[in-house]
Amino acid sequence: MNGSASPLQIVVLLSGSGTTLQAIIDEMQAGNINVEIKAVISDQSQATGLTRAENAGIETCALSPRDYPDRQGFDHALASCIDRYKPQYIVLAGFMRILGKSFVERFAGKILNIHPSLLPRFRGLDTYARVLEAGDAEHGTSVHFVTAELDGGPLIMQSRVKVLEGDDEESLSARVKERERKMYPAVLDMIAAKRIEMKDGQAWLDNQPLDHPLEFDPSK
Repeated sequence: MNGSASPLQIVVLLSGSGTTLQAIIDEMQAGNINVEIKAVISDQSQATGLTRAENAGIETCALSPRDYPDRQGFDHALASCIDRYKPQYIVLAGFMRILGKSFVERFAGKILNIHPSLLPRFRGLDTYARVLEAGDAEHGTSVHFVTAELDGGPLIMQSRVKVLEGDDEESLSARVKERERKMYPAVLDMIAAKRIEMKDGQAWLDNQPLDHPLEFDPSK
């Protein structure tokens, strides 16, 4: 971590338990990453992730999609809420709503997501069941920039996890999520150090286009 630089200002969006959020908070509080969470926003008012944020002294906001006539109305309200905090990046951490094209374009190049598969394989939901059904030898997780294409934005980093004999969705998910909780903070710290950015429709590392996603080293 580069302690001399200003911390990366982020807003985290989530829908559920917030275990990935907690990993970011823990690394942040330990001084291992140069990141500051300005707010945590959820589309579920009872999301445990909001409680985790409150316990860490982070501002929270809940917006229910049911309060808006359509997706565009919700996206507009969400964007207005985010704008109050003036983040440098929006970090999706288990946010289960698809963001509309106008929202994504408004924050182009500044939205990150983590997806439980080795993209471009298994975009969308139920990736653990699908990889087991396919009989693949490995699964994993990917951090990428968000574009209007579902799970199709430029890849930044991936981590591979072997599929073991006897694996079910629960056991495979547990290993992948453990890897996610290490990899996402590492990517955020690289962005804070201005090593990674999105430019010309692709990810760049150290001012060079990234032709292949980085491989995360879980030993570090």
